[in-house]
Amino acid sequence: MAASKKGILGKRIKDIKITRGMKVSGLFDGMADIGGFSGQHMVRGKEILGEMIKDKDSFNFLSFPADIVSTGLRGVLAGMVKYFDAIITTCGTLDHDIARAYGGVYSKGTFEADDAALHRAKVYRLGNVFIENYQYGGKLEEAFNSTMKELYASKDYKKEYSPSELINEFGKRIKDPGSILRQAYLNNVPIYNPGIVDGAFGTQLAIFSQDHDFKLNMLKDELALSNISFDNKTTGALMIGGGISKHHVIWWNQFKGGLDYAVYITTASQFDGSLSGARLTEAVSWGKIKEKAKYVTIDGDATIVLPFMAAALGLS
Repeated sequence: MAASKKGILGKRIKDIKITRGMKVSGLFDGMADIGGFSGQHMVRGKEILGEMIKDKDSFNFLSFPADIVSTGLRGVLAGMVKYFDAIITTCGTLDHDIARAYGGVYSKGTFEADDAALHRAKVYRLGNVFIENYQYGGKLEEAFNSTMKELYASKDYKKEYSPSELINEFGKRIKDPGSILRQAYLNNVPIYNPGIVDGAFGTQLAIFSQDHDFKLNMLKDELALSNISFDNKTTGALMIGGGISKHHVIWWNQFKGGLDYAVYITTASQFDGSLSGARLTEAVSWGKIKEKAKYVTIDGDATIVLPFMAAALGLS
């Protein structure tokens, strides 16, 4: 039987009315009936994220890649840590967060820069963020060596650490309250980093292991994620960007039948078959997200979308 017009047509689209002094939460309320393109998905994402955080039975993940930690979005992420139960991210997050926590200066740049000239000036370009070599590599190396020297000399040194245990030790010693690692330590939120050797922090670990009794147990964290999957009936996730951090969230959740809540922010195209570009509905086919889950993919730049969503929900 053909569907009726009444069954096909949804709510009426209404115009947004901007008023002087409007709060971000009020703007989102006004956008509830916008009915158009990615704005509609952002509003839905805010609703799902709010419901997910309020669900006290839900174990919630926050995942993101390193690049956004080089931007001012680092502060938004640090403020959001306490609303989640676990973080999954990449090695570069440790690089940037630690470098900045120990005084590393990152500068505004441009995508159209002369990269050869930057190389000669010893300046790295990360998109449109400029980083003088020492402010990244030098600051990270100094902080790493100082922290590991202190840890190695302490009576609590264990000789073998999982990535999350080692990251917690760094968070314990960081003084910067704007640090993601520091906030994770203060709020007892484990940071899982399955690609911890893929960056400057990982290189320092390799060098340190050459003349110290030190081992990194990657599988211990994998078993911890497995336990989370089997121990929690309800799970949710805010996933920013793709890659290994996103995949680790959905991979382990398939063993419990899939995520119950999921919000994904991405700028990637799905048409090359990449994990980063895959919409959440594709994960349903794998059982990584439940068929009846509350989920949405938001096509947009997280440096634009996430601050508005966090502000509307009061996640600070």
